[in-house]
Amino acid sequence: MMFIYCYDAYCGWCYGFRPLMNQLAAAYPNIPVEVLSGGMILPEQPVHLSASASYIAKTYPTVEATTGVVFGKDYLWHILHPDQSDWYPHSEKPAIALSIVKEQRPEMSLSFASDLQQALFLEGRDLTDDEAYRHLLPKYHLLPEQFYSDLHSDHFEDAAHDDFALVKQLRVEGFPALFLQASEFKFYLLTNGYTDWDTLRQRIDQILEA
Repeated sequence: MMFIYCYDAYCGWCYGFRPLMNQLAAAYPNIPVEVLSGGMILPEQPVHLSASASYIAKTYPTVEATTGVVFGKDYLWHILHPDQSDWYPHSEKPAIALSIVKEQRPEMSLSFASDLQQALFLEGRDLTDDEAYRHLLPKYHLLPEQFYSDLHSDHFEDAAHDDFALVKQLRVEGFPALFLQASEFKFYLLTNGYTDWDTLRQRIDQILEA
């Protein structure tokens, strides 16, 4: 039995879901959490932030009001001044970074996914920039030279794309999405999109008590 958490580093609602995932890990310590990167933003050619900034500017206050998280001023500067931003959002690099942690520090993968979102949405780091990850390496006991070699390796790029494919297989239509896998072929969809903790816990407990 395990939880399968489908998220994307660039998903604002997933950022709002971070506290609930921490609660879930604490409330069900005997059920492991597998984190899958969703590949929400995968343009073939880079697309500038200005294409999505106006939508984000309208929706981030709703995420804050609903979930209680706060978007940092350094992130919001890019959203509110897209004409001055040099950001080209893309989900691949943070997914590769997560794949490295999933292989080398699997017990810390949920924490790393959470830290990636804090780096973006609170601290305003550009996750397409290799340097956006350097401050996390000591916490996850990753040696810089090896990490940056892995970040540009075919092996971990393939692993990230395997995550994207699995999320498609699960027919995820929105992020965050959370499943409880009860057996090899039995999956329960707990949420497809943000939900509150009381609702989520009630759904989990109903399944576990059945």
